[in-house]
This record gives sequence, structure tokens and C-alpha cells, in this order.
Amino acid sequence: MASITGVGISIATLPASYRKSQVLNGVSGLRLASFSRQRKSFPSVRLQSAPMGFHVSCAAKPETVGKVCDIVKSQLALPAGTSVTGKSTFTELGADSLDTVEIVMGLEEAFGISVEEDSAQNITTVQDAADLIEELVEAKVNLKN
Repeated sequence: MASITGVGISIATLPASYRKSQVLNGVSGLRLASFSRQRKSFPSVRLQSAPMGFHVSCAAKPETVGKVCDIVKSQLALPAGTSVTGKSTFTELGADSLDTVEIVMGLEEAFGISVEEDSAQNITTVQDAADLIEELVEAKVNLKN
């Protein structure tokens, strides 16, 4: 015999009055419907408005992260056994602000990019650096086309 103690599902929809072109231009007014069943009684339904936004989050390619890790190890002269991953922060690795500037300069040289100062200030982890690099490389390629 099987029993279900709790089931939940959420569905996000746009009001029917919005056309596809309006959705692409950024529509506010997303409706979020939540259905849940916690007991044997009638399931509850809750509708609420939620802000709508377009957010794309892509992790950098593993080879980009690996190359950034190698550059960080080299710039900080870390011992061979030191583990550097995408989650590693520059401060955890012992980098001060001057080291971070040198890392960014090394990354610019290695990838043939230019990092703006305000973008460089937002880099705190190896993953942040790799994501920014891929974004800048893609923008550079798009400019050529």
C-alpha cells in the first residue's frame, strides 16, 4: 500500500491577453500558480503575481575555467598541490587587490580581451572570471561578424 504525504507543483503563465511579441519585449504581470496537496482533503490552489524578467545564466566552458585556474595559480605562484576550482575565491587563495589586478591583466593577455574596471571589481571567484571572459570573447566575435 502506498501513501502520499505531500505533493506540490508550480506553474508560471502569462495572462492570455499578451501576444508573443509583447512577451519578447519584456512584460510584467507573470502569474504564478501553485497547487499543493498535503492531506486527503481537497487540494489547494493559490494564484499570485510575480515579477517577470529575463535572466540567462550560463556557466563557462570547463576548458575556460581550467585555463583561468592555471593563470590564477601562475600569477599567485601557488604550490603545485594547491587546488583551484571555479568556486575558489581570490581572497581564499591569498590574493590582495594588486594580485587581483595582475590576474585580470594575465587573463586579458591570455584571452585577447579587455576587461573594464567596473567589471573587474565584480570578479571574486574563478568562475566569475571565466564567465566574464566567455561573455567578452563572445561579444568580440559578434562585433567581427
